Amino acid sequence: MSVVVIGGVNIDIGGISRAPLVPHDSNPGKARISLGGVGRNIAHNLRLLNVPVTFLTALGDDAFADRIKESCTALGIDLSHARILPGRNSSTYLYIGGPDGDMHLAVSDMEICEEIDPAYIEQNLELLEKADAIVIDANLPEETIEYICSHTDRPIFADPVSTVKAGKLKKSMGRIFAMKPNRIEAEILSGIRITDEGSLCQAAEAILRAGVKRVFISLGKDGVLAGERGSEEEAAHLVRVQAVPAKVRNATGAGDAFMAGLVWAHLHGLGLEDSAKAAARAAAVAVEGPETINPDLGEDTIQ
Repeated sequence: MSVVVIGGVNIDIGGISRAPLVPHDSNPGKARISLGGVGRNIAHNLRLLNVPVTFLTALGDDAFADRIKESCTALGIDLSHARILPGRNSSTYLYIGGPDGDMHLAVSDMEICEEIDPAYIEQNLELLEKADAIVIDANLPEETIEYICSHTDRPIFADPVSTVKAGKLKKSMGRIFAMKPNRIEAEILSGIRITDEGSLCQAAEAILRAGVKRVFISLGKDGVLAGERGSEEEAAHLVRVQAVPAKVRNATGAGDAFMAGLVWAHLHGLGLEDSAKAAARAAAVAVEGPETINPDLGEDTIQ
């Protein structure tokens, strides 16, 4: 049982002001550096679920890359096939937040993700063919997503990442096994504006008709609409799964944990509804921790 994750890894540098932010001035507060990136976070969560992971990504040759390597080694994430680019900066996300913790301003330097190109993937096709599942995030260039989807028959799990990046997945939906858009990303992928339960179901059905085998539309506190494509004669199977009650301390890592839960469920042969329930439990554990990744996540907590 093994998974290849292909996507971005960030160094997150954040500053939280102790008082309301004053523009064009120095604001006393607290600064912190942590690891992030959708692909890396999913890989981290998968390791907490005892899933062997190989991570394909691009790094510079700076001190940030050294920190990423040390962390992946400690977690048991295989980073030995990562693309190392001399003279380049590793992907960095710089943000400033107010005393309430909400982000007020950010700069995202993720240009290095463009180097996760088809030629790099071609060098690692043997890894993909040996994997039980592949996870991609939409930080990848669109041509890389298309290359991956057209050069492997392994189950592909796709994370849209954001409304800006979700559209990169549209051309490859016929080769994607599962994806987990939120409501707005589902509108982009389906072309249907979601205003009520009926249009929500129509959006899920449109994504499935485009070729995706399973879709899990995240609705926040309202849970998840899970859908599975039927045969040509059968309609799509849709089911609503309620969110798992949790004391929310940090909601930023819920989606990454949810995706890891979906992959874990697939590897253990779970059906549509049970997969959604396992993923919802993983998300609930994630939001109860103070950081993006909650180390309390484990197989026992989502079974």
